[in-house]
Amino acid sequence: MRAWCAGGESVRKEVAEKENMKRCQGLFSPTLCLIGSWNTVLHMALKEQIMEVISGPHVHAVATLDKKHPAVRFMVLAGFPDMTFVGATMKSSKKVEQLKKNPDTALSVWSGKEFSDPYVEILAKGKIHEDIATKKKYWNPMFEQYFKTPENPDFVVLVFTASEITYHGKNMSSMEVWKR
Repeated sequence: MRAWCAGGESVRKEVAEKENMKRCQGLFSPTLCLIGSWNTVLHMALKEQIMEVISGPHVHAVATLDKKHPAVRFMVLAGFPDMTFVGATMKSSKKVEQLKKNPDTALSVWSGKEFSDPYVEILAKGKIHEDIATKKKYWNPMFEQYFKTPENPDFVVLVFTASEITYHGKNMSSMEVWKR
């Protein structure tokens, strides 16, 4: 699975935020600029809550379209901070055929501890990766029992890129939407 380093990304975001604040203050009142910064903070807090649910491998309900009807199955997908979800499947599977025809998907994952714990609903585009570099990048030893090696031609990587994530808080006390 791919590694992630938060340090570099957070520093870049902080520098960009300071530059945006300077630009904003040159055009608008400081109050309006602070409201914009507060919205960024709220967006980041929501993203952190979402990450608590999706980070790492989890069983997801994955819905694709089979002609005019939804087709739902469970898949283990790993969630990443860029709001992508990555999993492996067989090239010969129905879901691959369905994604080729229509990449629009819906995913859902629940943190899985208590019934009252948070969960998310995700609207995403699915992409099929057959190239050896991507297959090696996401290879996991647990795949060996199904595919033997990353070179197996029936092994493909699916990457789902979220466009919208609805976060349902603990005890369904809140519902917030993150958009790309």
